[in-house]
Amino acid sequence: MEFKGLDIVSIRDLTREQIEFVLDLSEKMIPYARGEKFTKMLEGRILANLFFEPSTRTRMSFETAMARLGGRTLEMSHPSMMSIAKGETLADTIRMVESYSDAIVLRHPHEGAARLAAKFSRSPVINAGDGAGQHPTQTLLDLFTIRRDKQHIEGIKVALVGDLKYGRTAHSLAEALTLFGAEVTFVAPASLQMPRETVKQVEKLGGKPKLTSKLEEVIKDIDVLYVTRIQRERFPDPSEYLKVAGSYRIDNTLLREAKQNLTVMHPLPRVDEIAPEVDYTQHAKYFEQAFNGVPVRMALLSLVLGGEL
Repeated sequence: MEFKGLDIVSIRDLTREQIEFVLDLSEKMIPYARGEKFTKMLEGRILANLFFEPSTRTRMSFETAMARLGGRTLEMSHPSMMSIAKGETLADTIRMVESYSDAIVLRHPHEGAARLAAKFSRSPVINAGDGAGQHPTQTLLDLFTIRRDKQHIEGIKVALVGDLKYGRTAHSLAEALTLFGAEVTFVAPASLQMPRETVKQVEKLGGKPKLTSKLEEVIKDIDVLYVTRIQRERFPDPSEYLKVAGSYRIDNTLLREAKQNLTVMHPLPRVDEIAPEVDYTQHAKYFEQAFNGVPVRMALLSLVLGGEL
């Protein structure tokens, strides 16, 4: 399956077959991600990490993935130190950076920035999150986590909870889950419910999403609870954030009503939406989920840069 040179801007850029190919390769990458095996498949290759927004897991997992594959990374995590601060356009920055690297990972606060970058770059561009738009590599690692935990995706019931309006991870994941035949329920306050565009896309893919504001109505029936942080930084009006802050809190009292094998996931960082006591239950998979970003991004980098195990 040909991936070399492919831009990964949206999960819609990939077919189900391509996603399954990435997930299968990610499985093979696990011992390399853990440092139990070693490879130099991308030796001599350079990845440019351009992060115009704060990031811990995404940035570090891409850096780790490239190092585990034998390559190197150019880091840009402080835009104030770049020529952007002098007025350079994103297009010119991308043209410059692609002359120094073999692939570009871009996180940007404006939706559509990754698509624009891909237009101006001859090197493959991987979207690491564009505003409230898409986050395709997060979706891949989320699918990978679910598949490893449940052994399959088709037919499982998943509730996405929290900030579904601004939560780019939820947008990408809802579409991908539907593509794989999962049933999705969107749990959010009315002001943060899933955007109509995403709901329509889910329906176009054959899904019948349920929308509710009451988590207690669905907790008994679901197989996966995907929790998202209500993102203060996405709200144009701080007073609107205060109206919905703390809308949902996952704790052991709530989980007593859930299936014994319920999987609780979170793209992290969390604030107070999951109580620390949940960390010690069999439900918690969010730290394993964070690790899974390394083998999944190793698989994707090896594919778009033409490496082979």
